[in-house]
Amino acid sequence: MHALTVESLRKRYDDQEVVKDISFSVAAGECFGLLGPNGAGKTTTLRCCLGHTEPDAGSVHIGGLAIARHARAARARVGVVAQFDNLDVHFTVAENLSVYARYFGLTQRQSLALVPRLLEFAGLAEKADAKIETLSGGMKRRLMVARALVNDPDMLFLDEPTTGLDPQARHLIWDRLRSFVGGGRTIVLTTHFMDEVQRLCDRVAIMERGALIAIDSPAAMIAREIEPVVIEVHGAAMPRWVEQHGRGLAARVEIAGDTAFCYCRDPEPLLRTLDATQSLRAVQRAANLEDVFLKLTGRDLRD
Repeated sequence: MHALTVESLRKRYDDQEVVKDISFSVAAGECFGLLGPNGAGKTTTLRCCLGHTEPDAGSVHIGGLAIARHARAARARVGVVAQFDNLDVHFTVAENLSVYARYFGLTQRQSLALVPRLLEFAGLAEKADAKIETLSGGMKRRLMVARALVNDPDMLFLDEPTTGLDPQARHLIWDRLRSFVGGGRTIVLTTHFMDEVQRLCDRVAIMERGALIAIDSPAAMIAREIEPVVIEVHGAAMPRWVEQHGRGLAARVEIAGDTAFCYCRDPEPLLRTLDATQSLRAVQRAANLEDVFLKLTGRDLRD
């Protein structure tokens, strides 16, 4: 049985169809990434999955339970970390966990026994009595992840869980999420950080303007969509160099601002021309998921 099954999901607001007949499934014990530019339909899809938004067509099942008929029972086995901070500022760190636990039917004794374990999980054992406004952004996000675990869920839905965090906080949250999946649980994750997806996700789906345009493991998607080597070229002479050498020697060239992205299978001929052009700076790297994302969705800014 799949942990999550989405079949032929559609949602329209006025004259705009924001989710267009998408289908996918997530296996138990899998970390699944749902990616897309702003406005692609990711958050609406998550809201439909959780029963917070009623779709116009299609179905969602969590753990075999149809959301349309059993939303409350399905959500009882799910933890959710929202995109924005929704902690209760009137409670301490520990109280945010213990009070939330009561919503799931835990007794006071059960919730008080649970809190120390969750604080340890979040690296907040020394902050139990602290007020929410005294916490850093990283501490708040870690507390929200811990709070999502109070009902011992089989699945976590995470909407951009590390936005705005420094590298240390991001790595700690990644470590905690890996341990969650390592215990046989399931994660559905949205994020704009492609390195986060490559570190955490077993498979990823990319949405564009409400449609599902690609789904696969990150490694398979990179191998299928992008040449293996990328050379980023900067400098005032870049436009002339691209026309003289880059377009002839690279499999594909994309220009964004003052940078030319040259996608290559054999980078050596191109690198030799760069060695002879002292006014240019170049960085060679392996292709990554961000390259795939930009190829499939474009480099234009989205509101």
